[in-house]
Amino acid sequence: MSLRVVFMGTPDFSVPTLMEIVGQGHDVVACYSQPPRPAGRGMDLKKSPVHEAAESFGIPVFTPTSLKDPEEQDQFEALNADVAVVVAYGLLLPKAILDAPEQGCLNLHASILPRWRGAAPINRAIMAGDTETAVQVMRMEEGLDTGPVCMSETVAIGPNMTAGELHDQLSGLGGDLMVRALAALSRGALGEQVQAEEGVTYAAKLSKQETQIDWSASSKNVHNHIRGLSPFPGAWCEMSLGGKTERVKILRSSLADGNGAAGTVVAVDEAPVIACGSGAVRLEQVQRAGKKPMSGTDFLRGAALTVGASVS
Repeated sequence: MSLRVVFMGTPDFSVPTLMEIVGQGHDVVACYSQPPRPAGRGMDLKKSPVHEAAESFGIPVFTPTSLKDPEEQDQFEALNADVAVVVAYGLLLPKAILDAPEQGCLNLHASILPRWRGAAPINRAIMAGDTETAVQVMRMEEGLDTGPVCMSETVAIGPNMTAGELHDQLSGLGGDLMVRALAALSRGALGEQVQAEEGVTYAAKLSKQETQIDWSASSKNVHNHIRGLSPFPGAWCEMSLGGKTERVKILRSSLADGNGAAGTVVAVDEAPVIACGSGAVRLEQVQRAGKKPMSGTDFLRGAALTVGASVS
């Protein structure tokens, strides 16, 4: 049965879910997304990926900066939606918004709740060395990701998987999961399971201050840090290249054999190998400022790093 849906989302992660909902024949009566932001060299206003996708389907798009205004809430209620679907929207939903759709609001969240509630669950799971995560459909409450879980699909996190790779896998899987949840909802068969009170952790928004690599950490932690921030915002370190200090993003790494003072180049066989507090990591893919990503091997050809050089 077709449902009247209000879709609320902003980044690339949200687009597959919107496309699946439209593809299944549901009536998406409106999309809500973050307002256009300055981007690019000219700093022209750029619409969000969801905004652009919605317009391609002819769906009306609203971009309020807040949903606390009574007029915004009245406009939302007037849409007479059966359900709102929320995927990485970026604004808190007040109670008036949560209560407006006849069958409430469903949120797509990328973790095994209650672990990693909050803004950056994909990055935090990898940075913590988790070996599995999930994409889940949750019925929304006023608390931060506290509502009961309706459907879940578990995904293994490989030892070298990056946040970008996991993002893409969960994004596609999430679209399929949400349309299955909507189908169950339309039949009155969508179950709910209250989240456990134990094991609650929070996935805080990533900050610039934590992107620099701490070479004094173990090689495992450094490796997890690198892949958890790849490709964006990117873990980085500083190196002396061509007689000047340059910031270099490390996009891929692997665990390697090697010992030495933390932050010291201990091998330059196929790619640079950097000693950590314990163990070492090989730099498999890097990106110099203003240049495209390159393999560690190609980087070595131009960087002239030598054993014993220091990075910070």
